Order: sequence, then C-alpha cells, then structure tokens
Amino acid sequence: MTVERARRVLLIEARAIEAMAARLGDDFVRAVDLLVGCSGKVIVLGIGKSGLVGRKVAATLASTGTPAFFVHPAEGVHGDVGMIDRRDVALIISHSGETEELVKLLPAIKRLGVPVIGLIGAPGSTLARAADVTVDASVAEEACPLRLAPTASTTAALALGDALALCALERRGFTAEDFARLHPAGTLGKKLLLRVGDLMVSGDALPRVGPEAGLREVILEISSKLLGHTAVVEGGKLVGVISDGDLRRAMERDGDFMTKKAREIMTGRPKFVSPDELAAAALQRMERHSITALLVCGDEAGEHLVGMIHLHHLLKAGVV
Repeated sequence: MTVERARRVLLIEARAIEAMAARLGDDFVRAVDLLVGCSGKVIVLGIGKSGLVGRKVAATLASTGTPAFFVHPAEGVHGDVGMIDRRDVALIISHSGETEELVKLLPAIKRLGVPVIGLIGAPGSTLARAADVTVDASVAEEACPLRLAPTASTTAALALGDALALCALERRGFTAEDFARLHPAGTLGKKLLLRVGDLMVSGDALPRVGPEAGLREVILEISSKLLGHTAVVEGGKLVGVISDGDLRRAMERDGDFMTKKAREIMTGRPKFVSPDELAAAALQRMERHSITALLVCGDEAGEHLVGMIHLHHLLKAGVV
C-alpha cells in the first residue's frame, strides 16, 4: 500500500511536468528574453511553499549567470520593496495567483516600471493578469490524497524555474568555467579553476639528476623529495624520468644493478604537461597512462622542465 501510494505521487508529479512541457510556448520565450535582457537583478517573490520554491529558483538563477535574490512578500510590503530597482525584473511564483501579500506588493513594483514574470497556477487570476508575461504553471491535480498539500504544483513550479534558469544560461553562453568561478569552494570549482602551476613542486623541491648520476644518487633524490620519481636533466634539457617502478624493474633485470647510471634505466621522452593546463586534465592524463606523476614543462617540445605534479597534490587539493 505504501509503495503504491508513493508510486502514485511520483506519477502524478511526473505527469504534471510532462503536461507543462507540452504547453510551453511564446510566453516562456518572452520570459527568458526578460531574464537575459535584465540589466539589474531578478527579484524572486513567493510565499508559503511557493516562497520555498522561489528561494531555490533564485539560487539556481544566481549560480548559473543570472544575478537574482529572493524577497519575502510580507517583508516587501514593510520596506523590503526598497531592494527592488528600476533595472530589475520581478519573478512571481504563486499557485493561486491571488496571494494577498503578493497582490498588495504589485502596485509598488509596477510604479517602478519593473517587468513582471508570473509562474502562476491559475492563468485567469489577479497576478496572472497583472504580469507582463505569464507562464502557465497549473496542474491537473495535487499528489496529496487530501487534495490539499501543495505537491505536484510545487514540483511543477520548481521545474519551470529550472527551465527558465537553464535556458537563460544557454542564451548567455554561460560555460562550465563560468559556473566554477561562482563555486570556487566546490569540487567543480577546483576541477575547473586550479591549474597545474598552482599545485606543482618546483625549485629545490623538484627532484632531478644528471644522466651520469649513479644509482645511489638517484635513489637518494627520489627518497628525499618524496614524489616517487626524479627527472633526468642534461644541459638544462629534460631527457628522461626515473620512477620507483623503473628502479624495481632494473633491479629485477640486471644483476649489477648498482653499477648502472641514470641514463641506463630512465624512461626517455617522459609524459609532461604545461603549467597552464587544468589540474583536472593532468589527472586524466595520469589515469590514461596509469602513472602517478607528470613532469611539467614550459615549452611544447617538453625540454624546459619547470616542475612536477603528483597524484597526491591533486588529492590534497580536492581535484580527485
């Protein structure tokens, strides 16, 4: 019985969204036009459950390139209408279209000449008639068995708000990197903003030996710099890399292991990245080649060594 009730709720709400999608038309396009053309901020208003939806819609707009914030209508009629500027656009969310606080706030908004977009569940209501553009957010039925609690209607309004925000995002040419700049503390921000040069080791911390270095020197350099690798540099140019794995393979292969020089066990033409590449791109390259570190070169030929980046650096920075 419980599962059947849950299934019925989900199906009712899904059908509400499908019906709304089927009737989208010119009004929706005009609403997006207003959002994209707004030179100020989008002021989102709603009360009760619609207000909760409005807060989420405002947050989605703001995080996807359309500056927006939520104003509570009850506070609006007591002074917060002063937060609204003539350059703004008002986005009103209401199921009934007759919410008293919103109706009272309309004259003040209209006096400012602020365009009004209505996501209204009752197209013939006061708010719908007053809006410059009304997008039909009506539903055939609520999912509540009592037909009282806003359920399908709030789901539909939320989905419609998402559709507006994402269509505006696309029209603005908003990119993943733009999104990351608005979310600098999040995982996406770290993946899309951090560059290899931000995380690599360089200078004295960069392990390097000459091609004629003996195995003792190589091992000490790898051990002391704690990166499991050392670059091999000759005449200021990168010529190879030696990893822990190279040492183990050389030891298994050669009986006179300790007499070898760096040039005899190094891997020539090592994998490298530019310091300007995204840290996430460095991670992808490590995964593709099943390695744990990359040399960082300042030239396309991979000869001018400037640093090394290790998987641990990416883990510590939260890129992984």
